[in-house]
Amino acid sequence: MQLDDVWLRYRRQAPWVLRGVSVGLRPGEAASVIGRNGVGKSTLLRLAAGLLRPQRGTVRDRPARVGYVPERFPADQPFTARRYLLGMAGVRGLAAAAARHAVDGWAERLHFGRLLDTPMAELSKGSAQKVGLIQAVLCSPDLLILDEPWEGLDAATRAEVPLIVGEVTAAGGRVLISDHLGSAGELPGVRRWELVDGSLSEASSDLVECVIEVAVATSDVPSAVASLRAAGHQVVGVRVYEQEPTP
Repeated sequence: MQLDDVWLRYRRQAPWVLRGVSVGLRPGEAASVIGRNGVGKSTLLRLAAGLLRPQRGTVRDRPARVGYVPERFPADQPFTARRYLLGMAGVRGLAAAAARHAVDGWAERLHFGRLLDTPMAELSKGSAQKVGLIQAVLCSPDLLILDEPWEGLDAATRAEVPLIVGEVTAAGGRVLISDHLGSAGELPGVRRWELVDGSLSEASSDLVECVIEVAVATSDVPSAVASLRAAGHQVVGVRVYEQEPTP
């Protein structure tokens, strides 16, 4: 899949979200798009998925089977999770028996089996994200696009994401990930693309990362973590800082 000199904005006279993006993914490759919140990572992923069209430039050689998981999966739908997933499997061309097998297998793997018959509108954000992930991988996609795939998932399911990425690339597929938490750095061989002011470039593979410790009041921890992540930084942990007693 190749993007050639792609420019995109949402309306005339608005600022360009993407500017002259030229990049490609070969079979068996995975890439993570890094950058601060609001820089256009999700826009780039929707463009790659075929949900948006550029005003300039072209997207070519997009694989026929694309699995796409948005950052927040739209769960406000009048179906149970099972009915929705079986319907999506049918749309993707699976026969009824194969669809049931695939849905049950992925639900078990992602620790979702007990929620299959729950109405979609009653699912938590994390459970809805599992539905989004399952529908994207039901039919072995040749291009898997994951927008912040670790957000809201429990630890056991988070651990499955690198395995899924590895399975897709091992089969010759391509994977594109938006990642502001830095979790994609755990994936072996993943390329890093940095999006800044609408321009995309290959991030240096020999980048040296530093850990800076910042002390904040306990009540300020959630907002401090959110601010750091929004700025594109990885938060590696939070611990209680015990000051030495004053003599």
